[in-house]
Amino acid sequence: MSRFKQIDLSKVRAYPASSRPSKVKTDEVATPPRAGMTVRELLDGLPKILKAEDLKAVAQAVVDAKKNGKPIIAMIGGHVIKTGCAPILANLAEQGYITHVASNGSAAIHDTELARFGHTSEDVAVQLADGSFGMAGDTAQLVNEAAKVAQERGDGFGETVGRLLVEENGPYLDRALLAKCHQLGVPYTLHVAIGTDIIHQHPSADGSAIGDASYRDFKIFTATVSTLGHGGVVLNIGSAVIMPEVLLKAVAVARNLGHDVVDFTTANFDMIQHYRPWENVVRRPVLTGGKGYQITGHHEIMIPLLAAAIHEEAASRK
Repeated sequence: MSRFKQIDLSKVRAYPASSRPSKVKTDEVATPPRAGMTVRELLDGLPKILKAEDLKAVAQAVVDAKKNGKPIIAMIGGHVIKTGCAPILANLAEQGYITHVASNGSAAIHDTELARFGHTSEDVAVQLADGSFGMAGDTAQLVNEAAKVAQERGDGFGETVGRLLVEENGPYLDRALLAKCHQLGVPYTLHVAIGTDIIHQHPSADGSAIGDASYRDFKIFTATVSTLGHGGVVLNIGSAVIMPEVLLKAVAVARNLGHDVVDFTTANFDMIQHYRPWENVVRRPVLTGGKGYQITGHHEIMIPLLAAAIHEEAASRK
């Protein structure tokens, strides 16, 4: 017998589980996949629980936004391009399910290299050791030239990179999201932190031009954000810092100027959930009305799955 006092469980009050309200029911559980099933059947067979339902809700919000003529902004980081998802986003833009793309500088660099050379993403650890990391002169030349041209013409930074890629007509142009957006007339804005991208370490870089072009893109982006109210959608995919910070300032400016930026949908898709996307994308912008979602998973899986859900949701309404 222990020398320490024990609680007496003999008088615990119990109740029948059959009478208790519960969160999970049998009609909400998954249907096992089978060979040959359609995408629609796969999506319908997902558990009607937690993030599976959130994924469908985001797809529904995107389809609703297109139907109602509201903006659908895709904010992306470089890893989205490196994982081979540019053609999927380009297709969504072509179908009207993305109306504005915004990215940090690295996404544009990887997109540019894939369009021109068919490959991207160097071995940083190996090339950092001998000082060759980021020293691809031809990549830097095009993107840095785009900043200068944008400054001279008063055009957007992303707009100009896309135009230069189209004019060059590289062998893999069809893989480039920047080029596709230019061809479609969909705004692609570049939001750059000077010193974060490999092109900034080259003599072709002009800080004044980069800053001017990126600042113009912030104003283009904010113009789109100002129209988000009552049905728009913001998807943040793989940007942990820059795009969530840019979105927060754009929302502040739009509201300061009197735009009714409320009642819209936001979602953060990333491999790991971070503080800024949660606060600046999922939570803060929709505190005055709207809904925010966070869904965790690898881009090369989640982006195709989201795109499939969007297409199936649209097809189910026809």
